[in-house]
Amino acid sequence: MNPLKVTVVVDNCVSPAVRKPFRGQHGLAVLIDTGTNKILFDAGPSDIVVHNLGLLGVHPRDLDAIVLSHGHYDHTGGLASVLTMAAKKIPVFAHPDIFKPRYHVDGTNCKYVGVPFTKEHLTSLGADFRSVEEPVELVPNLWISGPIPRETVYEEGDVGLVVAEGSCDCATGELPTVFSRDPLIDDMAIFVRCSKGLVVLGGCAHSGIINMINHGLKVTGAIKVHGLLGGTHLGPTAEPQKNATIGALEWFNPDFIASNHCTGFAMMARLSQVFGDKFIPAFCGISVEF
Repeated sequence: MNPLKVTVVVDNCVSPAVRKPFRGQHGLAVLIDTGTNKILFDAGPSDIVVHNLGLLGVHPRDLDAIVLSHGHYDHTGGLASVLTMAAKKIPVFAHPDIFKPRYHVDGTNCKYVGVPFTKEHLTSLGADFRSVEEPVELVPNLWISGPIPRETVYEEGDVGLVVAEGSCDCATGELPTVFSRDPLIDDMAIFVRCSKGLVVLGGCAHSGIINMINHGLKVTGAIKVHGLLGGTHLGPTAEPQKNATIGALEWFNPDFIASNHCTGFAMMARLSQVFGDKFIPAFCGISVEF
């Protein structure tokens, strides 16, 4: 198979090694170039995704598909700008739960963190939504994971993320009328089977990076983990989950770990210490080929 190139389009930070004026913002977008297809995985939080794509020489009309990892604003907020600039119908692959009313609750404070557009509005701009509820081989050797089975006992996620019924008045701190912990069933990854094994591309890995790896090995039939790229959401998780995840990653012994976004600086430093040269700070503009 031909080499596949993955480039970080949007991340919280811009790599000092990159000479182009990328803009950083809390969020994630990744461009996958298979040689014959250009796929945007997530769209960042705003229109900076269009600016950064331009620096890579890619116009939104060049995109063949968009895949959304889950329904949070920092992964979907740039979608309207991409669709507007593309001015064409683009397949958008996502789980049907992405439009749930989502909040982050911290004590008496709450913040809306869901998709900032309605499905109808995005459809009017050209989004051709394709529901993903099981693994889909989008192009040869590249799969959208579908929902990730939750099998590990330690990957508990972020307790502050909730799904609500009713409204949330963030100005007064009033909580939603009814809310419960968000299971984030829509959390998905992209799996690539290359000559060196499995590569997992994650958005935030709310379902757990180890759960993602285990599912990816089953879906692709790979027997080795070649690498990981994307957010790990280890930053906001409890210490036992951090420790157990790092231990499991050491056992899998991937050839590279390119983490960013919700991993957090402290965890990125820890991953760098554990994995040495295998660790890549995957900021804006960084590319990995496999």
